[in-house]
Amino acid sequence: MLSWIERFVSSSVGRKALMALTGLMLIGFLIAHLAGNLSLFAGDGGTAFDAYAHAISSLPILPIAEVALALLFLGHIYLAVKTTRENRRARPQGYSVTGTHGEKSFASKTMFPTGVVILAFLIKHLWDFRLQKEAFEEAPYASVQQALSDPLTASVYMLGILALGIHLSHAFGSALQSLGANHPKYTPALRAIGKVLAVALTLGFISIPIYFWLGGSSS
Repeated sequence: MLSWIERFVSSSVGRKALMALTGLMLIGFLIAHLAGNLSLFAGDGGTAFDAYAHAISSLPILPIAEVALALLFLGHIYLAVKTTRENRRARPQGYSVTGTHGEKSFASKTMFPTGVVILAFLIKHLWDFRLQKEAFEEAPYASVQQALSDPLTASVYMLGILALGIHLSHAFGSALQSLGANHPKYTPALRAIGKVLAVALTLGFISIPIYFWLGGSSS
């Protein structure tokens, strides 16, 4: 059993499948993360978001979940770098899917660069709201408001979210195909679902820095 797993992980097909699987799991996290963050717009002076943030921070399983999420991110990044190097030695490609007629889309051609931007954005995000944990836990809504009211910080967030949207617009359908979901009848629909999901997540996340940049407040 272990030898089969080792052979699978060491193979190009296995690494692409694992990268696709970790990518889909991260998309699931993004959906849940956005759902919680939308409480920023409750219009109650930040009460709903503060309650949400405090409820999350008080979960006993939170440290384990954070470690698991970090490993998921690191695993996806490692597999992406490994696969990109292998693909460049063979031929340039993203996960495994090209455009509708075989041509490569902008999103598929920029999977690695947008991934780098997303990583930089993630580091910035962790610095603002995780490494300064005490300030955020004391006043979650006020911390978000203060950070995103700054035009430079808001611009960095919007750039990172746009890169995330471009990345996701190719990643969802491509990941499913890498996992074997490849059918002439269903693949176009799956790609369309992936693009709609990418647009929805992008609009949802980018609305947050725009809101605070334009004066959204707890008053």
